[in-house]
Order: sequence, then structure tokens, then C-alpha cells
Amino acid sequence: MNCKEHYLPELELATGQVREALQAILYTILFIRSPGPVSPRDVECEGFNLTYTKIASTSTSTSLDYDVDKKVDESIQSFLMTLSQIGPELLSGGLTLSFFERRKTQQLFGLVSNEERVVWEQWHLRVVVNNTPRPVSDDSAAVIERQRIQDTAEGMLRSVLVKIFEIAGTSIDHVPPVMYEFEISCSKKVDDRENYISRVTNMPNLINLSN
Repeated sequence: MNCKEHYLPELELATGQVREALQAILYTILFIRSPGPVSPRDVECEGFNLTYTKIASTSTSTSLDYDVDKKVDESIQSFLMTLSQIGPELLSGGLTLSFFERRKTQQLFGLVSNEERVVWEQWHLRVVVNNTPRPVSDDSAAVIERQRIQDTAEGMLRSVLVKIFEIAGTSIDHVPPVMYEFEISCSKKVDDRENYISRVTNMPNLINLSN
């Protein structure tokens, strides 16, 4: 199976914006790639004038939703710990969200059974974190600059979400008709495959489409 790779537009954010922006992106992708019919829940961002959609909790899936939430938050924390300095007040890091299925293979005339992990889709994102102090005074120039910084970050996040939905509207022939899982990997570079600090997050069994 060939792996589809999607490279999302680069984001530049202040440190305080990173967690919510990454939550919006990751939950949006996880919702559109959920293996089975799910109910949507709209989430209004606190730091951005944006709303994104995630999988809604139900009485039977609360523990599974908590597991996904916990692991998404852990992956974002890992991402923040892998940032590398690229300039004065500037840090950079990469995230890769991978979807995969597990396949059992047999060897030695069927006497030995192994499990193979087949990755069929990856979403790559590079984030630049700008720690330049924002103007804090109340004069008009400072207010305008703060708004400019906010509008720029919000516009970048909006572009990433739009790109996700554009990709979601293309062919899904590569998506397997069976249960699958995901993992989120953090790296100093999006294409730095050998230096990943990975945190595997398994997708809960929402529904088995093979039945």
C-alpha cells in the first residue's frame, strides 16, 4: 500500500498560541479520518476567532475520548520539548500525524506469525514559535501591532484548516475499510526521519468497518 503524504502550510505562532492551534489542527484531521460514523462537536477557540470540529463524546465512548484527548495533549507537550533554536527569539519544530493499520503475516510455512504496521497516510506540519515580546502599552501603535500579530497567526491557522478540508475532499481510495490507528511524531524538522522523538497514540476502536 502506498502512503499518501500531505504537507500543510507552515505556521508561525507565539508560545501561548501553540497548544490551541495544534489542538485545532490535530482534532480536525482525526475527525475527518475517524474510522466509522461519529457525531461532531464544535469547539470555539479561546485565542482565535475560529471554530473547529472534533469527535463528540457519548455515554459509551467517554473513556476512549479521554484517552485520545490525553494522548493528543501529550504529543503537543512533546512537540514543545523538541523545539530547536533557529534565530533570535525563534524556535522551530515539526509534527507528523500518521495513520496505519496492523496486518498479520505468516512465515516458515505458517509456523511463525508476525504483525506488520502499514502506514497509509501522513500529515506533516512545520511550526515556527516566535517569542518576540509583544507591545504591552495602551497607545494606538501598540494596539495596532498586537492586532496585526493576532490577525497574522489566525490567518495562518485558518489557511491550514482550509487546506485540511481541501485534502479531505479528494480521493479516499487509499483509506482502508478496516479498523486503523494513528500516531503523532515530533521532530526538529518535518523531514528529519531519523531524529523523531515519537509518541505513539493508538486510535480507540470506534467502530470496525470490516463487519
